[in-house]
Amino acid sequence: MTMIAKRFFSTGQSLQKVSALSVFKNSCYHKIDFKINEENTANNALKRFTAFNIGCLAVTDSKNNVVGVLSERDYINKISAFGKDDKLVKIKDICTQAPNIIIAKKDDSIEQCMNKMLIKDIRHLLVFDEESKDVIGMISIKDLIREIMKDKDDIIARLTDFKMGKGGYFGSE
Repeated sequence: MTMIAKRFFSTGQSLQKVSALSVFKNSCYHKIDFKINEENTANNALKRFTAFNIGCLAVTDSKNNVVGVLSERDYINKISAFGKDDKLVKIKDICTQAPNIIIAKKDDSIEQCMNKMLIKDIRHLLVFDEESKDVIGMISIKDLIREIMKDKDDIIARLTDFKMGKGGYFGSE
């Protein structure tokens, strides 16, 4: 376990029980269509990144099966850095394709998801349902941190109240 993960999980709180699926349900990716066809241009992907304020898209083939992921990092490293025309480059030519995709199973814990992201130096994970054999979502490192911070909010509020002189003794509130 990484040092960062140890700090977050050392309190023994209930984060081990929070699944990738429940994180996805609170994610910005839950409310949008995060998939894009591999035949689209990189410019179309860029427009989706901007319109939805997201950093990654699941890439699909003609049968709507997920075959890859395209991140903002892919766009920068394979289009912008080389001055290519993003209206001509197809997504399939710049995306990360299977079997190089790192996924989270829907029952993976936050800790498992964080470890996958940290080990592979990525910021997004597709959420995979083993029963249906299908991608059911996507989560970002920001979604995981948001979930961790939810668990820490109560402690932060109590410490802030204590510093402000609230709750230090009976009847002080």
